[in-house]
Amino acid sequence: MSTVTNVNSLPLRDGRGALSFIIRTGGGNSLSVISLDNRVSQWYNICLTVYHLEDDYIMSLKSNEKISSNTAELTFLIEKEPFDKAVTEAYKKQAAKITVPGFRKGKAPRALVEKMYGTAAFVDEAINNLLPEYYGDAVKESGIEPVGRPEFDVVEIGDEGALLKVTVAVKPDVTVKNYVGIEAEKTIREVTEEAVNDKIEQARQRNSREIDVEDRPAEKGDVANIDYAGSVDGVPFDGGSAKGHDLKIGSGTFIPGFEDQIIGKNVGDEFDVNVTFPEDYHAENLKGKAAVFKVRLNSLKATELPELDDEFAKDVSEFDTLDEYKADVKKQIAEDYDKRAENDVTQKIMTALIDDDHFEADVPEEMFENEAENQVRDLDYRLRGSGLDLKTYMKYLNTDLDGLKAQYRPRAEQQVKTRLALEQIAKNENITVTDEDIDAELKRIAEAYNMDPEEVSGQVSREMVADDLKVGKASEFVRKSAKITEKPEEPAEKSEKE
Repeated sequence: MSTVTNVNSLPLRDGRGALSFIIRTGGGNSLSVISLDNRVSQWYNICLTVYHLEDDYIMSLKSNEKISSNTAELTFLIEKEPFDKAVTEAYKKQAAKITVPGFRKGKAPRALVEKMYGTAAFVDEAINNLLPEYYGDAVKESGIEPVGRPEFDVVEIGDEGALLKVTVAVKPDVTVKNYVGIEAEKTIREVTEEAVNDKIEQARQRNSREIDVEDRPAEKGDVANIDYAGSVDGVPFDGGSAKGHDLKIGSGTFIPGFEDQIIGKNVGDEFDVNVTFPEDYHAENLKGKAAVFKVRLNSLKATELPELDDEFAKDVSEFDTLDEYKADVKKQIAEDYDKRAENDVTQKIMTALIDDDHFEADVPEEMFENEAENQVRDLDYRLRGSGLDLKTYMKYLNTDLDGLKAQYRPRAEQQVKTRLALEQIAKNENITVTDEDIDAELKRIAEAYNMDPEEVSGQVSREMVADDLKVGKASEFVRKSAKITEKPEEPAEKSEKE
């Protein structure tokens, strides 16, 4: 009997991975040539697609049994004619490499070659070559939704052809209860005058300018240009000196106490700054040591903020008066607070949707593992877009690939369960989408990724887009039917957010 065992996922790449399997025969030979695409949709759905799913697929399925709530077993036949043809092709391909005493390579009779070496290697290659097509046909005919790596057994090779059995994890049976009227609290946050003033102050800072200071001593907030040279017990130390260094007084970027001793000094002054290095300082030889810095103040710059008046409002907004500008800032903050509150409510509802009171499903482990892997792939893609890479990122976090996937595991479980719950709700509520909906979504994707719509249509199946849209509509259905109670924000919550 032949079996198929799993191999590891192929290397990470842009939002996609691949799952492979190999066939092993009694002869011990193996070939790894089959792969199933593993793509992540917008809702983090793992969809394993198979090859040769055209309408003219071969009726190869012999049996379809669900041996558990999340595992299916299919038996399908590779008919004798295509199977024998594939074996012959495999023989011709390998014959030139086979040595038989008394014959030149590739010239020995096939019967003699098979007598000496057996047929296992040829059968292996033939099945490997035919498997994607026939497995795909069996999956389509059975209607199952594979979510894991399939494991194959060659049951029999006989007069009818090759009979194979596949066991594969599938989407589980899902029950979602009481999803209409889920209760959740929405926190209402008041827009304070302080919040409005802070927002306007940020605008003033963005529109500020630096001016030279020559008629007064240094103050907190000034940018001081200094030369300095430090020593411990009269001995200079590495990294303790610089010329023309810009230091914002009060920024806390230098050793505690250093910046405060510049305050009150005038441009051109030369003076000593006495400090003590912290006990947790990064340089071992300086921890807890007293140091003296010889400092010269070369120049001072101060930040000049624009006056808070109608002219300022005109410069930074579409309004003519400061009062109108303030009212608009308050409105924008209120909208931002409400958006955050809405997102928080939605998250609470989705979390409740998959708790034990609402959600029942024996989810295959493969779905969680695949989702965690896909989230790591997505991280890798985003890192590369920022000029980094996953290896450097893991080194920085002092972790490895398994550790990173473990970090993403809780989120992966939540997203897989949420997707399954919403898919079931879409079925329960007979949620549908139109061709116009799908076209609009494909156009949105094309615009988001700056791609040609036809290119997107060639890479993203309409069926997957339709499934995602149904899930989105199911989410909206659950959200709109929820019972929301509004409550004012507690002072403690406000201080934590700010």
